[in-house]
Amino acid sequence: MTGGPLVVLVGPMGSGKSTVGELLARRLGVPYRDTDADIVAAQGRPIADIFVDEGEPYFRELERQAVAAAVAEHTGVLALGGGAVLDAGTRELLAGLPVAYLSMDVEEAVRRVGLGAARPLLAVNPRRQWRELMEARRPLYTEVARVEVPTDDRTPEEVAQAVLDALELKDV
Repeated sequence: MTGGPLVVLVGPMGSGKSTVGELLARRLGVPYRDTDADIVAAQGRPIADIFVDEGEPYFRELERQAVAAAVAEHTGVLALGGGAVLDAGTRELLAGLPVAYLSMDVEEAVRRVGLGAARPLLAVNPRRQWRELMEARRPLYTEVARVEVPTDDRTPEEVAQAVLDALELKDV
């Protein structure tokens, strides 16, 4: 591969993309970037506020643009928002890239994300909504991923090592 991110992390909210991404970047000696953080910085407000004020379609367009820019510009570890894979163009951009899908089950998601967290797509009946989101997204995560790394009952360090091993990358 010439150019583009060294590793791209996808998966549901709470799967550890940010934490594991930062660990991977340190271990690989490369920069870390998170498209959700890019959106928050560009908009000057939290994602939950964008959902409430402008709606999900508006946010998804911002997300599509953020992912396209990051894939074009970033050569380190890149974490994508949980719903980024919903866009067909984004999935096409990820084709051929070293994408790791960080997976987890619903009980782990509830433990990590919590029931009262500011997650706009989990506002009512979080367990049911998480399951529904995953039914729609799991096939998309697996479509774009070169490897799947389960995160249940693993520390972020163990997940980072599993990603390195699965993608056959060596830390510095």
